[in-house]
This record gives sequence, structure tokens and C-alpha cells, in this order.
Amino acid sequence: MHIYTWRHWFLFFYFYCFFGWVFESVYVSLCQRRWINRGFLHLPLLPIYGFGAIMMLWISLPVRNSPPLIYLTGVISATALEYAAGYVMEKLFKVKYWDYSNHKYNMNGYICLSSSVVWGFLSLLMTEVLHHPVEKLVFYFNPISENIFLAAISVLFLADTLLSVREALNLSRALEAVTRLRIELDSVQAQLSLLKEEASHLRALPGAQAAKFHKLGKNQLVKLRKKQKRGIQIFRKLQKDHIRSLNEKLIELQNKMEKLLAPHRHGILHRNPSASSRHFSGALKELREAIERKNRKNP
Repeated sequence: MHIYTWRHWFLFFYFYCFFGWVFESVYVSLCQRRWINRGFLHLPLLPIYGFGAIMMLWISLPVRNSPPLIYLTGVISATALEYAAGYVMEKLFKVKYWDYSNHKYNMNGYICLSSSVVWGFLSLLMTEVLHHPVEKLVFYFNPISENIFLAAISVLFLADTLLSVREALNLSRALEAVTRLRIELDSVQAQLSLLKEEASHLRALPGAQAAKFHKLGKNQLVKLRKKQKRGIQIFRKLQKDHIRSLNEKLIELQNKMEKLLAPHRHGILHRNPSASSRHFSGALKELREAIERKNRKNP
């Protein structure tokens, strides 16, 4: 492998990014029972597989004649890469784009035992089976063809990476805004409930209050009841205006939430159905439910 040029390494990287996308998309699509264009990017490329493959090719050099050691180094190195990538992405985007929290023997949801075991077998598959024909295919290209292909795919890859990072940052900001709106929405709904409860209580108030003053004279009682009635009418009008205002606020907040979530229903979250967030779990749940509703309408 010491004879590889920089062009070879880049071609290996893109091939294994594509291989990872095929593997993940088929697996997740079978689990979801519908086609999922899996990954962080829009292109059929999963960079973590590309980086993992390049890392494995380097690490396996000293132990390339020992399958058990290749398996072990694959488990350790790929698991470390997956943990680092998951940690950095959550810190940056406030969202876990894969989450093993429901798996046994996981660590912070970034890695788990079953995933690490699969990484080891994939390392063996790559070094012992897959890489030999890939190597022959890469050597088949002449330098001019390599340069043209690498230039084209690299431009697309960089553009897609920038677009996807911006999309992930926009999603993070939208989830943060939705979380704030949800708090405000809950507050408005609580106020509405209290006002409706008070309105129900006021219906019985005139008779109840009059009963308390049955010892007063007739004229005094009539004046008191008129005064009380005027006060209740004024209060009810204010209450009615307040309820109308709160209902308008409720609709306004719901529309804002809809506008914030709508652009992300077909985006990066759709490609990562297992994504989760400790920061915006409620907002993420609402968006995921909206995606599922749309998927049921348009299977």
C-alpha cells in the first residue's frame, strides 16, 4: 500500500463513502420499510465510512497477515472514530444524528457494543475481500481520468458538505426557536384554561352572593345586586376580550411553529430517522411526528 499516490487515497475515500451509504441506506430502509437516503449529506456518500476505511488501511498495515488483529484494530479504531464524530456533531449541531441509547452496552448514545462488533466485521470485509478489486479498479484509471473524476466529485462533495452543515445549523436554530415557542404556547394555553374556569365560576356568582346578604333590606339588596351585576358584566367583557386575544396569540404561535418546522420535513432529519436531541427533545418530537404524518399521506 506504500505505492498509493494521493489520487489513489482520495479515490479510495470516495468509494468507501459510497459503499457506506449503500450499506446504511439498505439497512435503515429495511428497518423503516421504506426507502431512506441515509446520511448527513445529500449525495450518496457517508464520510464516516470513508475516513474509517482510510484509517483502517493505515492501521492494518502492521497486522495485515492476522485476521484476528485486523478485527480487533477495526473494532477499536472505528469505534473511537464513531464516538469522536458523534460527540463533535452533537456539540456543533445540538442533535445526535445517530443514537444508540436504546441499545445495550452503549456509551452516551454515540457507540454501542453491537455497532463495534459490526465495525470489526466490516474491517475484515474491507481488507480481506473488498479492497483488492477496489484497488485494481483504481489502478485501472489513468492520471488524466483520475484528475477529472476527482476534481468533479471533490467540488460536489465540498459544496454538499457546506450545504448540509448550513442545513444542520438551521435545523438547530429552528428547534431552539420552536422550544421557546412551545413554552410560550403552553403559557397561553394555561391562561386560557384559567379564564374559562373563572367564566364558569361567574355564572353562579350573582345568586350565591345574594344569598349571603339575605338579611339586608330590599332596597339595599337591589342596589347591591345591580352594582354587582354591572361589575360582573364589565369583568366578563374584559375576560372575553382577553380570551379572544389569547386565542389569536395561540393561532399566531402555532403558525410560527409550522413555518419554522416546514422547511426541515424533507431535509437532514428525514435522512436520519433515529436522530435525537437532549436540548430540543420536544421540538424534535413534533417535527418527527409531522414527518411521519406526511409519510403516511404520501407513502
